[in-house]
Amino acid sequence: MKRQNKSNILLSLFAFLIFSSAVKSQDKFPDGTTIPKWFKENKPTDINKLGKKYIITENGMKNDSTILQTKQLQNIIDEASKNGGIIIVPKGTFLISSIFFKQGTHLHLESGAKLKGSDDINDYPVVITRMEGQTVKYFPAMINADGLDGFTISGKGELNGNGLRFWKSFWKRREWNPKCTNMDEMRPRIIYVSNSKNVQIEDITVKNSPFWSTHYYKSQFVKLLNLTILAPKEPVKAPSTDAVDIDACSNFLIKNCYMSVNDDAIALKGGKGPKADSDPNNGENRNVLIEDNTFGFCHSVLTCGSESIHNYNVILRNSKVKDASRLLHLKMRPDTPQHYEYLTVDNIKGNVKTFIYVKGWNQFFDLKGEARPKKGLANNITIKNIDLSCETAFSIEKSDLFDLKDFTFENLKIKALKPEMENLNNIQNLKQTKVNVMKVPSLTQSYDKKDDSDIAAK
Repeated sequence: MKRQNKSNILLSLFAFLIFSSAVKSQDKFPDGTTIPKWFKENKPTDINKLGKKYIITENGMKNDSTILQTKQLQNIIDEASKNGGIIIVPKGTFLISSIFFKQGTHLHLESGAKLKGSDDINDYPVVITRMEGQTVKYFPAMINADGLDGFTISGKGELNGNGLRFWKSFWKRREWNPKCTNMDEMRPRIIYVSNSKNVQIEDITVKNSPFWSTHYYKSQFVKLLNLTILAPKEPVKAPSTDAVDIDACSNFLIKNCYMSVNDDAIALKGGKGPKADSDPNNGENRNVLIEDNTFGFCHSVLTCGSESIHNYNVILRNSKVKDASRLLHLKMRPDTPQHYEYLTVDNIKGNVKTFIYVKGWNQFFDLKGEARPKKGLANNITIKNIDLSCETAFSIEKSDLFDLKDFTFENLKIKALKPEMENLNNIQNLKQTKVNVMKVPSLTQSYDKKDDSDIAAK
């Protein structure tokens, strides 16, 4: 009996140790809460389980890239919505403007398939939509999904915004009027998903957007998997072509994607203005996981702002970056109440122009006759396991308009032409462990002396 009791005690102790080890090794968000299994359960879309297949060339559309076929495609979506179904785009190029998916409908782009956006703004309607932290009348995207549960886009094909004409018009307008806003030059996005849940977009290529490439508003449980999102910086810069804009969303995964655009790769939005935090159209971003991605040129790999009020539990990790202007950019907007907290950047390798960039963001500043909001705050920011070369390491501004506190830097290996370590004094309660910033006389990579991301900050 004693031996049995002893064996039971040992087994119980062993089980406890195994359980304790499992608990300790659980993947956690920055605030210490466990990352749900949903973020790990990533399965390819099975189009055979999505209902009837509607091949567009068998339902009234022609394989002809010269004729606008928006109405024909919308008719197919409307028909598919009656009982649920998936819209199949076969190999070929099909010209459209804005289409609107409905509950139970999905989009699949076969290899070699291309939906191409019209470059005539007159082909797009004016609707109530979300743009730059406002709910306003503006132009919808090419692909729109509002109020849907379970919407998917899949396949190896391409959504092409055909943005060249819009880009040229924007820069000509900016040349004529340097104060013109991003929205003054009328232009659509490529994907806009709003008020939706259980969304998965995978494998496709999204390129040449006239404006933001993909935009997600007030949606939850969104997965972006294995995407390629592209917009050029030359010979014509594609202005404000953010790869992913996350706007008042929760439970959001970006995994195994490649992004190279002439603006921010991933931007956290949510609202702007002195009373933005009390406007029901606005909201926070919470529980965002960005992992296993590769970033080419972009203004910033991860940006908080410029239209953003609260970002909570955000992780950027296990990724490579080449030629970005910034790794992390905290846009501190003095006309908007802002709080960025529990943000972790972990295990990033490559090169950037500036490692961390934290400054006031005054573009299109407008208090709208209201009192200035309370100080902005960024706190509980952890950056660890970094191996980067850069031009400037710490471009961090001291300001009476915002506070930076409770930062942790751990295991940083940085080569920089300009370390600017003195700027770390602008962070309250900074903890540093194994921070190695080496000043170097030169870098193998050169950067634009002044790109349009620098201009926009003024």
